[in-house]
Amino acid sequence: MRAPRLPQQPARKLVTALDIGSSKVSALIAEPGEDGELRILGTGQRESRGVKRGFIADMERAEASIREAVAQAERIAGTNIDDVFVGFSAGGLVGAVNTAEVEIGGRQIEEEDIARLFESGREKLREDGRTILHALPAHYTLDGLEGVRTPRGLHADRLAVAIHVVSADPSPVKNLDMSVRFSHLGVRGIVASPVAAGKAVLSEEERELGVALVELGAGVTNVSVFVGGMLVGLKSLSIGGIDITDDIASAFGTRRADAERMKCFYGSATTSPRDNHDMIELSPMGGGEEGTEAARITRAQLIAVIRTRLEQLMGEIANALKELGFSGPFGRQVVLTGGGSELKGMADYAQGLLGRAVRIGRPRLPGLPEAHSGPAFATLAGLALFAASGELDLRQLAPASPDDPGPEGGNIVQRLIAVFRRNY
Repeated sequence: MRAPRLPQQPARKLVTALDIGSSKVSALIAEPGEDGELRILGTGQRESRGVKRGFIADMERAEASIREAVAQAERIAGTNIDDVFVGFSAGGLVGAVNTAEVEIGGRQIEEEDIARLFESGREKLREDGRTILHALPAHYTLDGLEGVRTPRGLHADRLAVAIHVVSADPSPVKNLDMSVRFSHLGVRGIVASPVAAGKAVLSEEERELGVALVELGAGVTNVSVFVGGMLVGLKSLSIGGIDITDDIASAFGTRRADAERMKCFYGSATTSPRDNHDMIELSPMGGGEEGTEAARITRAQLIAVIRTRLEQLMGEIANALKELGFSGPFGRQVVLTGGGSELKGMADYAQGLLGRAVRIGRPRLPGLPEAHSGPAFATLAGLALFAASGELDLRQLAPASPDDPGPEGGNIVQRLIAVFRRNY
């Protein structure tokens, strides 16, 4: 059961982010201010249980982790929440760019024209056995002139829009949705983690000029490419920080918890002359016999194990970037984020192997508690930013049934114009 509810507070416009990862479940409650800035009210974090490689593997255990993380955030915020924006990071994410176009005939572009354009884009959405998570209009093209932000009031013969579409395998999305709803929470939206993390760690200029975002999670690494202000491709790799931890545990016969501690405190992606002299005491898996001296290894031995797995990881990232076409003049910048990027020397190591400029991406959200301000919480911060942004999603524009005219009433064009006015 969820913790007893706190005394009822006056209605407030709150946004709640919930990131369900392979190693941790974290929650964040924030309140948008009149200036558009988010005020952080409370955060919560619990060890992730029942989640493997981003997939829900045990519904009951996952529910318990979700309830505990949200309850902690509620206690700190001093308020209750009813629904959340949830991050989705499991494999099977696919990104694509769709285009829609309408005739203008040389006259001035009006709201109705943009509404027709959105409707044309919505009609072109095809699930093809997949679940569409996002269908976000990015930028417009007027008679071949790309990168137009606000076309209303301009003259053109033809108006087009680029729409970045992110889809996922249906079953993992349904399981994620159910695990949250069974925790007595509504789901306001399921957000692909590259979309959320990109909002938190990438600058607008980086997204325009071209950048690759690599999220090094515990169980999954997501590689995504942004250019022209939108996400144009992504690939999920079933490898992450937990694989390094398991390698350490296996190589030195220690428990996973101790292997994780060794990785965080003594691990590094780069080497130094002192590594052969620094000694690390091991905690045996079964517990050492009384009176026996604990085994020790050099830091160089630990780093050798780490780098073996990192070479494989960087090789797969390099292949993914090649598949996504991240090369040429715009394929210069890579941003690493996620918990795996916190390994000492990671940016320098990646830069050497990938042959590109690499930086570590930390969430740009003022007011984050220090414990939640590192790269491991980029998706969580990005979820809150996404929730507060109110981005237009073409899936919201589905025509209403005759018995349900929707909140705006009227025909589809009238509803599209209403949505356009709210977002633009």
